[in-house]
Amino acid sequence: MFETSETLTRGMNEQIGNEMYASMKYVALGSYFAVERLPQLSEFFFRQAEEERDHALKFVHFLIDVGAPIEIPSIPAPKSQIDSAEEAVALALESEKEVTRQIEALLETALDDRHRLAEGLLDWFVNEQLEEVNTMETLLKIVQRAGEGGLLYVEEYLARTGGPAQEAAPG
Repeated sequence: MFETSETLTRGMNEQIGNEMYASMKYVALGSYFAVERLPQLSEFFFRQAEEERDHALKFVHFLIDVGAPIEIPSIPAPKSQIDSAEEAVALALESEKEVTRQIEALLETALDDRHRLAEGLLDWFVNEQLEEVNTMETLLKIVQRAGEGGLLYVEEYLARTGGPAQEAAPG
């Protein structure tokens, strides 16, 4: 159908695994907060897990649409031993920064290949990553300000706003 280089196809298949790994990281973080009986933080991270899964499916559907082979990679188990809310959100922020680096590398490949369809998809992801990194940076600052003893304030904030990205979104 559409000519897609082996490098770009391999990179997108790897990104399917990267997005699923990010999803599983968020499941682990949501589970941590559920066990800690912090339902708003738990739900926030479970929603993030669903979003990452949806991102993986965007790559799957793109590869299907361009007629490229799909090879779903295995993913490692995420870290499940979390010691604090701050550590959990810091892990999420680092994960989003890593995904941003991965997306940027894929975009470079698409630009080198002059694959305009892939560029369009990846431009969307670049903008999405800006939002994701900003969301996690904001949440981390809020959790740091509240401290472990003030997490109920974070819960109230999330219940009221839905989270940093939802709060900033035009209504």
